Amino acid sequence: MDLATILGLALSFSLVTMGMMSGSDLSTFIDPPSALIVFGGTLGATLTHYPLNTVLTLGKVIKKVLTAETVPVSAVVSQFTDFANKARREGILSLEASIKSIDNPYLRKGMQLAVDGLDPVGIQQILESEINNTESRHNVGIDLLNAMASYAPALGMIGTVIGLVQMLTKMDDPSKIGPAMAVALITTFYGAVLANLVFLPMVGKLKHRSREEILIMEMQMEGVLAISRGENPRVLAEKLSSFQSQQLREEK
Repeated sequence: MDLATILGLALSFSLVTMGMMSGSDLSTFIDPPSALIVFGGTLGATLTHYPLNTVLTLGKVIKKVLTAETVPVSAVVSQFTDFANKARREGILSLEASIKSIDNPYLRKGMQLAVDGLDPVGIQQILESEINNTESRHNVGIDLLNAMASYAPALGMIGTVIGLVQMLTKMDDPSKIGPAMAVALITTFYGAVLANLVFLPMVGKLKHRSREEILIMEMQMEGVLAISRGENPRVLAEKLSSFQSQQLREEK
């Protein structure tokens, strides 16, 4: 689990809840009609916007936000340095056994292409296509959450209009003005909370995750190409180290 995401969600919702309870009872902010308008309306609008199979990936998208699977750049440098040293001593075919133990499908494919003797240009074309496809898949999840972040406040405003219309039609009965006004205000509250405490922060985390994953894939591609060209292990290590920040390189 990604500790930063969990702490962020827990902190934001805790502080909002404390603010809600400081001036009134928490039940004041629980309104089923408002929840139906915002939550149900957001889901319905999203289903209208996207194909069903795309919406059904929402669980995987949220899982991506909550889980931390970042591969350290230093680990990639170390792994490829070992590969290059072995290839230099025993030949590139000696890496065949090591490929079977690689869990990452992208890296495994790249190394297999190199061992099979495909020219570096062909390897680069295949691996760049994989990177582009991965980035496209990431963008679908980002767009999905972005759409929900825009629909939630809009549905909140629709709920506000509904509540105001109900309130104006019942001005002659003061006892019914309060519930109508609650719908008018709480729907806006629900929409704002969903957009600004859930969906938009998740969009930011997904973009960060995507950049990290693409960076690692680009590093792995560069490492595979270097091994395919038979480059010196030290040169390979320097190339891959350039993907690290200057601060991390100075700390080594």
